[in-house]
Amino acid sequence: MATGGSDIQHGYPHLDTVRAALTALFRRLSHDTVSTFDTSVLPVDVAFDDTEDIHLGAQRIAHAMVHQLRLPDARIVVTFREMEHAAHVELTAGPEYFVELNERFKKHRKDIGAALAHEVTHVYLHRLDLSFPGTRDNEILTDTATTYLGAGWLLLDAYREHGPFSQKLGYLTPEEFGYVLAKRAEFFGEDPAPWFTSPQAYEAYLAGRARARQDARRPPLAAAGWAARLRYAKDRRLAQDSGRTARPAATGDGYTFEPAAGTGSPPRVSFPCPACWQRIRVPVRGRIQARCGLCKTLLDCDT
Repeated sequence: MATGGSDIQHGYPHLDTVRAALTALFRRLSHDTVSTFDTSVLPVDVAFDDTEDIHLGAQRIAHAMVHQLRLPDARIVVTFREMEHAAHVELTAGPEYFVELNERFKKHRKDIGAALAHEVTHVYLHRLDLSFPGTRDNEILTDTATTYLGAGWLLLDAYREHGPFSQKLGYLTPEEFGYVLAKRAEFFGEDPAPWFTSPQAYEAYLAGRARARQDARRPPLAAAGWAARLRYAKDRRLAQDSGRTARPAATGDGYTFEPAAGTGSPPRVSFPCPACWQRIRVPVRGRIQARCGLCKTLLDCDT
């Protein structure tokens, strides 16, 4: 959806839903299937100059999105009309695809790829039977999936502010798009930074990347800072002294201590995986390595 400058939201107001979407995506697809999306849509795949027929070009880019999302190769009909939103797609069983784009994209061809990325992902999630309740959360799921599966950098690159003109597509904030892109970059070892044509999009990516890196510095991960480690040690001691399940208050680190299951066994700590946000349970016994059962990320911990 296109929004005016005064309406563009910033920060991380949807972060909990974004993280839930990452978990849901890995649960529905599995680590092995997610791993097949190791290459993003490239700029050359969505290049669109003024000499190309608008309808043929839009169909060509739509085919690129269908290919990116491993959907069946079938007839794609892309039309343009006046409408409130940026685009609309018919969610049918297929195999054909019917997408409507806002008439304004005829003058802003650069952003057709971004609009199609979001709409084709709607089709992909529909056929997976993966959705969140409520329009808002479902759109956040769609933006997150689009980005994590390799087409969403286009949505962030559509964010631009030039004097009185501003534009953003999608439901995530620019920084949240950057956050998900950074999660993808870490998981696949792919750097999207060279693809941005919008300076504001690049800045939002850097901000989101910084926020994503904070997730890898939360205790009991070994990379946690000293202040967080001190809080963790205090919370661990209190949990061990009380012998009860204990969740620290207002630390924002998300770990929970659980008492020992039996005599001679250590207590456990559970915490969210920084890659997919699935909760992990490990024994409290110092330096250990733990592998997330969902996304298979290997984590260095100091419990």
